[in-house]
This record gives sequence, structure tokens and C-alpha cells, in this order.
Amino acid sequence: MGTQGLDRVEIAGQFRFGQGCVHLFMADLMQQDRGSALATFEFWDQMVQAASPIGDRAVAKRADRIAVRHGMNKVAPGGAKGKRAGMAQALVIGGGPAGLMAAEELAAAGHAVLVAEAKPSLARKFLMAGKSGLNLTKDEPFETLLSSYSEAADWLRPMIAEFDAADVQTWAQGLGQELFTGSTGRVFPKVMKASPLLRAWLERLDAAGVQFRTRWRWLGWDDGQAIFDTPDGRQGFNADVTVLALGGASWARLGSDGAWAPLLRDKGVALSPFAPANSAISVDWSPHMQPHFGAALKSVRWMAGELESRGEAVISATGLEGGGLYSLTPALRAGADLFVDLVPDVTASDLQNRLAAKSSKTTVSQWLKKSLKLPPQKIALFHEMSKRYATPKGQETNALKQLPIFGAGLRPLDEAISTSGGVPRAAMDDGLMLTACPGVFCAGEMLDWEAPTGGYLLTACLATGRWAGRNAAAWLDRTA
Repeated sequence: MGTQGLDRVEIAGQFRFGQGCVHLFMADLMQQDRGSALATFEFWDQMVQAASPIGDRAVAKRADRIAVRHGMNKVAPGGAKGKRAGMAQALVIGGGPAGLMAAEELAAAGHAVLVAEAKPSLARKFLMAGKSGLNLTKDEPFETLLSSYSEAADWLRPMIAEFDAADVQTWAQGLGQELFTGSTGRVFPKVMKASPLLRAWLERLDAAGVQFRTRWRWLGWDDGQAIFDTPDGRQGFNADVTVLALGGASWARLGSDGAWAPLLRDKGVALSPFAPANSAISVDWSPHMQPHFGAALKSVRWMAGELESRGEAVISATGLEGGGLYSLTPALRAGADLFVDLVPDVTASDLQNRLAAKSSKTTVSQWLKKSLKLPPQKIALFHEMSKRYATPKGQETNALKQLPIFGAGLRPLDEAISTSGGVPRAAMDDGLMLTACPGVFCAGEMLDWEAPTGGYLLTACLATGRWAGRNAAAWLDRTA
């Protein structure tokens, strides 16, 4: 996630000036620190946390520019069937894509819905994903799409079949987004960011009567009530049905901190342990590599165990990161070694012939640069790793085709783009309801599935959110 360059970050907050308070919407250009995709949000989190609390019925303008009313346990106006005074029928905990999709389905079924989000604004990780171009889905045949979910493909099949790549595109277009499909099949909004789509989506949810509470951190249940830590103190909330869409255990500053895990364990839900997915790689570089931090390794093939990936990666101060590596995380997690083919379009025999033709006065570095035309970062990586295992003279071609990345390990869990682990299939029925907690459904990245980047993550979050919302609505109808 360490893309370099300047990105426009839209943020809002409440700031004190003298004795007064003012709500400001701010737009600024922030340079992302090398090796830390969280730097921008760390700054803004400090600013938001420094702001004074927002009181009842105050309006906080956030990055989505949607007015969200902060009140007590009020519900949407209208005739939601079976609604009791002062009580919403449906509670969605988590304001990311999965939670918002579940909320939309419940509202469409005629139920009053409240979305509770722990952070000061909604869908923060979704907005962050759009910083480098919001990859909505992958336009490819259904079976090819489904295969990217690996071991979870079978149980995700009906959900993604009901909301596949074509449906994701139709949904985004229905929110006013013009889309385009890249050469690899990845689908993006033409504006290449998430905020216009999110703004339109929240406007539609607001028009449907969905209510929002931000800065409401879920603490579990007490005597049937969902308990929250809020700016107004501890609040209890009654609901006839609940959808949990609390994310995985990475990018805690954006809301996915895994703090919900012990709350479900206390209810008898057996969880799978969290582990990094789509993870960057740690490498302890020598000072020789420092001039190449931020440089991209392009036209390479990465290998780990039985997995291969043809894609680029960036050399960072802490190691390597990029889409070319993320799909190898399962093998690296299992302890496989990492290798790279620096010249995947040149055969080993051709390389050997070129090396044999090298003049005795030509150094290996000169040969790599002049004959193979390798860029400086590839040459530097070759020397960095080949010196660590003392490549025998004349064996340089083998190293070029299968260069071991010594000391490679996964970056910490919180830095991973996504996580594996969480709520396993065995803990839920076919509608994603927890068998240990009737009336409680789960969706999104808190479920135990993983997929590579490239639109697969968002597609499954939307699909599982929709599935959980529809089944929660059906459960409400059955129990009314």
C-alpha cells in the first residue's frame, strides 16, 4: 500500500477557536511517507481526536459531506413494520461497504435501520483504498472470479453469484459513477477515487431513512441490549436483529482492529486466528539499498511455494510491497521461501549464451546494465542477495532466474491490506447468522476468507453484506 506521490485527502473535523467551535471541511495535499500507507490518516486522526465532542443533534461534516445526526436512540421516521416506540428493528454495527450494503437491504425491506460506527466518519478504509484508484471489481468470467477466493470459494459461491462483477458495476453506475475497465480486467470509476461514490451512496441511504451514529464503539451485549461507548457516555440499544460488519484485524486506525473477537468468543463463537493477507514483505536491507527506496521492480516474476505472480513491487525502507507480492501471502505465511525472476522474458539458455559472450574485462554489473539493460534497482537487488549466499562465478544466470530474497518475512498484521481468520463458515448458517447468537448476522472481512487484491476484496464485502442484510430482513419477517 506504499504508493508514492501526492494524493488529495478530503477530511473534516471540529476545531476550537477561542471560546467557539467551528465545523470545517478541509482539503489538502498530503505526501505519503515512504513505507507507511497510514501516515496521512494518523495525522488526521490526531486532529479529529483533539476536537471537542459533538453534542446531541449537532451536524458533523465529514469526508463524505453527509449530515449525520448524533442523537439518542432515535429511529428513522416512517412506517417500518412492527416498530415499537423508541426502538429500531435493525442494527448494523460497522459503517464500511459490507455494513452499508446490509443496511440498504434492510431498509429496502421496510425496516428501520441504524448504523453504528466506532470511528468519526464512515467507510474510512474504503476511502483509503480509493487513494490510488478505487478498484471496484474484476471483469472476468464468474468461475475465474470465484477461484480467487481459494478455500472459501465453495461457501461464498451463492453470495457472489447473487452479486458478481457485473452486478457491482451496475450498482456503481446506479450511484452515478462512470466506469472503465483496464487492460487486466480491473474496473475503476473514471474519477479514480471513492469519495463521490460514497457520497452518493450515503445520500441514498439517508433518503431511505437509514440513521447513522459515529463514534459509537460496540462493547458487546448486556441483558439483550447492544452496549456502546459514545460521546454521550455508555449507551444501550435494543434491536430485533443485528448485522455485524466490523472488518478484520488490520489497519486499526481506519476501524478494523479485531477488538470484536473476544466479544464473540464470550458468546460461544469459535473463531479462526487472525493472520496477514495481502501483506508486504520485511527485508533487512544493507545501506547499499537505501538509494533505491521507492523504486519499482517491474517485469519480474515472484515465486513462493507453489504460487507464482507476475507483477511489480516497490523497494521500501522496510522491505518490499506491491500487488505482485500480495497473492503469495498464503505460501509465505506457511513458511515458503521467496524468489524472484528478474528477467522472466529471457530464457535461461539465452542468458547463459549472453554471459558466455561477455568480455573478460566486462564486470558483471556492466553486463547486467549494458547487455541485459537492467535498471539500477534490479542490479542493486541482484548484488544485495547474491552476495548473501556468495553466488559462484558463472552461476549468475541461475541467480537472475531464481534469486532468493533472504530474510523475507511478512510485515506486522496491522499493516496488511486484509486478514485471514475471523468468523469461520462453521459458526454460521447458510444465511450468515451466528448459530450461537440467533438474530445476529456477520458480513465482510470479519468472515474467514481471503482473496488477492484486484477488486476481489470489495466484491466479496459487498456480496456478503447484501446476503447478510437480505437474510436478516427475512429473519425479521419470520419472527415478527
